Amino acid sequence: MVHCGCVLFRKYGNFIDNLRLFTKGGSGGMGYPRLGGEGGKGGDVWVVAHKKMTLKQLKDKYPQKRFVAGGGTNSRINALKGSKGKDCEIPVPVGISVTDENGKIIGELNKEEDRLLVAEGGLGGKLLTDFLPLKGQKRVIHLDLKLIADVGLVGFPNAGKSSLLSQISHAKPEIADYAFTTLKPELGKIIYDDFKQVSVADLPGLIEGAHMNKGMGHKFLKHIERTRRLLFVVDISGFQLSSRTKYRSAFETIILLTKELELYKEELHMKPALLAVNKMDLPNAQNKFHELLSQLQNPKAFLHLFEKNMIPERTMEFQHVIPISAITGEGIEELKNCIRKSLDEHASQEKEAYHKKQLLNLQISDTVSYSEPPLNHALTSFRKDII
Repeated sequence: MVHCGCVLFRKYGNFIDNLRLFTKGGSGGMGYPRLGGEGGKGGDVWVVAHKKMTLKQLKDKYPQKRFVAGGGTNSRINALKGSKGKDCEIPVPVGISVTDENGKIIGELNKEEDRLLVAEGGLGGKLLTDFLPLKGQKRVIHLDLKLIADVGLVGFPNAGKSSLLSQISHAKPEIADYAFTTLKPELGKIIYDDFKQVSVADLPGLIEGAHMNKGMGHKFLKHIERTRRLLFVVDISGFQLSSRTKYRSAFETIILLTKELELYKEELHMKPALLAVNKMDLPNAQNKFHELLSQLQNPKAFLHLFEKNMIPERTMEFQHVIPISAITGEGIEELKNCIRKSLDEHASQEKEAYHKKQLLNLQISDTVSYSEPPLNHALTSFRKDII
C-alpha cells in the first residue's frame, strides 16, 4: 500500500540526488484470546536497489513519498495464526546511502538487489501483549545518492571535462562556452576492444571554497567518494573564474584542487589519481607543459608561492600525466590506455591480496589440525597406557 505525503529533494536540472521519505511498518493483527490465537505481524518497509532506477523516476512515480506496509491479519477460528502483512518495497538506484532524520546511517546499497529494512512491522496480538496488536515502526528516512564509477573527473569549471567525457565515452553531455557547463553529474562508459567497460563520472566543476559548500560544494564532492580512481583535468593555460577572481596557473589549479579534496574528506587524498593536461592545441602549450612537469616533479620547491592556507598536507602523486586535447583528439587513446592500465593493476593487486589471505587462512587451518590430535587417537593412547 502506498500513501501520499510530503517530500523534500535537491535537483540540478532533471538530476535529483537526495530525497526525504516517510515510511511506516504495517500494524499487527488482533489476537484471539479465547483460543490463544496470534495475530499476523505487520509488513515491513524495505529499500531495494535496482540498476535502472533513478531518484527522479522514484519521485515521478510516487510524487508525495509516503510508504506504508500492509497490516497483519487478525486471528480467527478458522485461522488462529494470522498472516503477515504485505511488505512495501521502495525501488532506488544503486549507490544509495540511507540515513534517519538525525543523520545516523541506517545502511548503504552498493549493488543490484541489495535490500535494507527501514521500518519494521508491528507484532500481532499474542499472550505477551494481551492479544492486542502493536503498531508498526514510523521512520523518516533520507536517500542520498553517491554515484559509483570507476573514474571520477575532477577539475575547475571550463577545464574541458565535458568535452573529454564525450571523446572517451558514449556520453553526450551539453558543452558550452561558459564556465559552468556541467550543472549535473554525467555518467559515460569507455568501451575497449575486448569489450571491457569502464564507467566515468563527470562532476560539475569545483571552485575555491567548495569544501565549505561554495558553488555546488558538497552536492558533488560527495560523488567523488565512491569512484575507484580520480582523473584530474586541468587547462594548460590556467583558470580564472571571472574578472574579479585571481588567475591560477595549471600547477596552482592542481594544488588548489588537492586542497579542496583534502579539506572535504582526507581519505579522498589517498585515492589513486591520474592527470590529464587539456587544451594542448593552444599556442605555447608545449612550453607550459614542460614547465608544469618540472613543477610536479618537485612540488615542494614551488609551494612558497602559495598562501599558507592554500597548501595541502600532502601533494597529489599521479600515476600517469597525459597531455591531451579534447578538441583535436590528441592523447585521447593514450589516456584511455592509462586508465585501463591503472584499473587493471589495481584489480591484479586486489586478486593477489585475496590469494595471499586465502593461503594464510589455509596455513593457519593446517597448523591447527596438526597441533591438535584427533580425539579418538587420544582415547586409544590413553587405553594403551592403562593396559
